[in-house]
Amino acid sequence: MIEELLRKYIAKAIEEKYQQNNIEIQFQKTRKEFEGDITLVVFPITKFSKKSPEMTAEEIGVFLKENTNEVFSFNVVKGFLNLSIESDYYLSSFYKILDQDDFGFCKINDDSLKYVVEYSSPNTNKPIHLGHIRNNLLGYSVAKILKASGRDVKKVQVINDRGIHICKSMVAWQDFGNNESPESSGIKGDHLVGKYYVKFDVEYKKEVAALIASGASKDDAEKKSNIFKRAQEMLLKWEAKDEEVIKLWTMMNGWVYKGFEKTYLRLGVDFDKNYYESNTYLLGKEIVETGLKNNVFFKKDDGSVWIDLTEEGLDEKIVLRSDGTAVYITQDIGTAVLRHKDFDFSHMVYTVANEQDYHFKVLFKILEKLGYNWAKDCYHLSYGMVDLPSGKMKSREGNVVDADDLMSEMVNEAKIISQDLGKIQDLSLSQANNLYETVGLGALKYFMLKVDPKKRMLFDPKESIDFNGNTGPFIQYTYARISSLVRKNKTDLILSNDILISNKEKELIKILLEFPKTIQDAANLYSPAILANYIYEIVKEFNSYYQSTTILNAESDSIISFRISLSKKIAEVIKKSMDLLGINVPEKM
Repeated sequence: MIEELLRKYIAKAIEEKYQQNNIEIQFQKTRKEFEGDITLVVFPITKFSKKSPEMTAEEIGVFLKENTNEVFSFNVVKGFLNLSIESDYYLSSFYKILDQDDFGFCKINDDSLKYVVEYSSPNTNKPIHLGHIRNNLLGYSVAKILKASGRDVKKVQVINDRGIHICKSMVAWQDFGNNESPESSGIKGDHLVGKYYVKFDVEYKKEVAALIASGASKDDAEKKSNIFKRAQEMLLKWEAKDEEVIKLWTMMNGWVYKGFEKTYLRLGVDFDKNYYESNTYLLGKEIVETGLKNNVFFKKDDGSVWIDLTEEGLDEKIVLRSDGTAVYITQDIGTAVLRHKDFDFSHMVYTVANEQDYHFKVLFKILEKLGYNWAKDCYHLSYGMVDLPSGKMKSREGNVVDADDLMSEMVNEAKIISQDLGKIQDLSLSQANNLYETVGLGALKYFMLKVDPKKRMLFDPKESIDFNGNTGPFIQYTYARISSLVRKNKTDLILSNDILISNKEKELIKILLEFPKTIQDAANLYSPAILANYIYEIVKEFNSYYQSTTILNAESDSIISFRISLSKKIAEVIKKSMDLLGINVPEKM
């Protein structure tokens, strides 16, 4: 890249003029209102030049113009040196990457960089919902981007398949289910179990209200509720491995897993390994017992086990209840240790909403105190919650929008808009249906991922599916437009170095050359948003180019060849980038 070339010459200029070595050299994009292709930030150099930023920039600019073939002019704006690069440099750079099928991607070049990325982590008492969608899309995309950047990556989830919430669904099914199953009802398994979780809540509230009406206090009523006591008893039986309870638990969880698989398949995410809380909490308890013996933890008078993290700016944290049962962090300790045993990872990324920020600070500190050196390289990919415009959607059950309903609405919205805009002309029925799925889910995914993960976001289905602006369909349509352009070309592609490229073509090549760095930046910051907005930048630039430039009927075969080749490479980068976001692109649209 041009930065590497310039860095060498700028370092030479600083050494010759200011007798300094190993100075950090900072570049940034040239602002649109100024002439130039790349900008050097001069301020850090002035402490050695002992001159004003303007004079320092002028001296370095003159040196570069006199000593390089690439810099043909420069201008100085305050402490910034804007450098203009010869078009020939960009043309030759483009030809170098043109036939690189793996352009932008790195092979695994360091066996010590092994990443585990966790995402999804659903409960088996209800369907995957709107919040899980952002979670899944973020985790899956981060895993793909890390792999493209040269890391070895494993994708995992932990399924929360035990606890009182599971028993609530089981009790309600026993009382009101009449042996209903996904097969007998035609209801997807996770929705069926979720239906009985909601039913439990309805009946529980009825019982509490009746007890309060008969004179009981709210606290007593909640404790004396018959259906709640039965759920507690079922949990104790589960922990005691009661045969009938385990049989019911296995059957209902099996329904949920089949439902999850269908949702994941449609959403386009997968996992290399599943972990189950019903297994990992036992290992967590063993580790806590060992830590207690080694004085990492301490026991209170009631028999509960804690860790004191006040010196680390945190609080005391319980890790085992007084009755010896595990808490949530106990399971997380066991899961982390088991994953390291399975994969010998160097880094582990947890994709979990920001409401759990404190939890992960505590978890990482506990693992560190237990002596696990890899704990310092565990990272919480903390993301903001997702809101919908009020009244846009209603949930199937309860008050949470589930993933299946949202995906179906997006595909239906894509169908309506595609038909209105005439996007399905010359497509068969099956091709049209595939297009609706591709566009609808592409709109959902892109809109979710273009926002910085740390930010809370408002997801508007209609806004996300617009064919103009920073949206998935706009990018997909541009890819389809280029595919059509390439199909229409009848010229043999014979490339020549003896052509003059326009400023727009130069700008497109500049953006193309940023692709490898963009992948690395997105990987290092665990942010698919960096890649999403890069795609939008190149697509926006190409559409401007397409509107103002003759491609198929250009003045010579060599110009046509170059412009078709440039368009094809842009399409290739669009497709690769969208794939890293988990999004498909259509050949026709």
